[in-house]
Amino acid sequence: MLYFLGAFFPLLRYQTFRGVCAVLLSFLISWLWGESFIRWLKSQQKSGQPIRDDGPQRHRTEKAGTPTMGGLLILFSVTLTTFLLSNLSVIYVWIILFVMWAYGSIGLLDDLHKLKTNDYHGFSARQKFILQFVLGGTVSLVIGLLIGCSIYFPLLKNFVLELPLLLFIIWGSVVIVGSTNAVNLTDGLDGLAIFPVMMASFSLAVITYVVGHAVFSKYLLVPYVPQMGELVIFLGAWMGGSLGFLWYNVHPARIFMGDTGSLAAGASLGATALMIKHELVWGIIGAIFVVEALSVIIQVFYYKRTKKRIFLMAPLHHHFEQMGLKESTIVTRFWIVAVLLSVVGLAMLKLR
Repeated sequence: MLYFLGAFFPLLRYQTFRGVCAVLLSFLISWLWGESFIRWLKSQQKSGQPIRDDGPQRHRTEKAGTPTMGGLLILFSVTLTTFLLSNLSVIYVWIILFVMWAYGSIGLLDDLHKLKTNDYHGFSARQKFILQFVLGGTVSLVIGLLIGCSIYFPLLKNFVLELPLLLFIIWGSVVIVGSTNAVNLTDGLDGLAIFPVMMASFSLAVITYVVGHAVFSKYLLVPYVPQMGELVIFLGAWMGGSLGFLWYNVHPARIFMGDTGSLAAGASLGATALMIKHELVWGIIGAIFVVEALSVIIQVFYYKRTKKRIFLMAPLHHHFEQMGLKESTIVTRFWIVAVLLSVVGLAMLKLR
């Protein structure tokens, strides 16, 4: 909305300025509203998020009673900030908001079901996957029709893979659904998932700005997508909202993101990567999420065939817990890796 005041305040026309404002505004909304939101959640959730039975034993006592669905705090912060600072005539803004709320709604329904039944598992994996893939396919179809079905490869200057629309829909669905569940699996310790989400939002915001800038995209040999730079505001809002949420989510956490936040975060980042044609770079930036998801897949696959475990417990962060590392140590080291991966991902812009 404020974008249209650019005729009177020229700074509001600049995506970089509005991106910085989005970080600050979304942080303030999330941070200032956090206390009252936590109190409200506690009044609505008598027992807090159900704790998984097969997880680390200490979680049953240390994390019991902590309210979940804290992702709503981020989603409302991001939405309000995006409405205030984005150019709402750009269709990509509406697509990414739809993705965020669609997947966030799946997570919200799952969180509510867990609270109602006091069961950590929530809806069946099959039910959630069907919904996620239907949404992912729909979004990928729209992206393919609007932007194209090409896949760009990091480090390669002139190699572009053009997919038929059907294959692109399948590819896009895998990217979005994979991102969604990878972030969800990472969200198992206080502050563990939200900081990498924040760093990934920063890296993708930089890449998005380049992709939406005719001069920079030509110089760096990346695909140019007109008006895509408007997503810088959305990603900036994710950075700020995540930072405000982290204020209350650091150990010992007073609130959990829940599936509401983790599914929305993963889908938003995955869909953004798909729109800016940097899905493979997103795999590098979000390698923490990829490794966490792979640890679960490998553990389940290996156990079904051998009745033995490769990891002491999956996802990977629980393996480190079982080795005796403190939660704060694991989380901090994951944060360090997230920063390094963001730097490597940004370096991919120049290394071609």
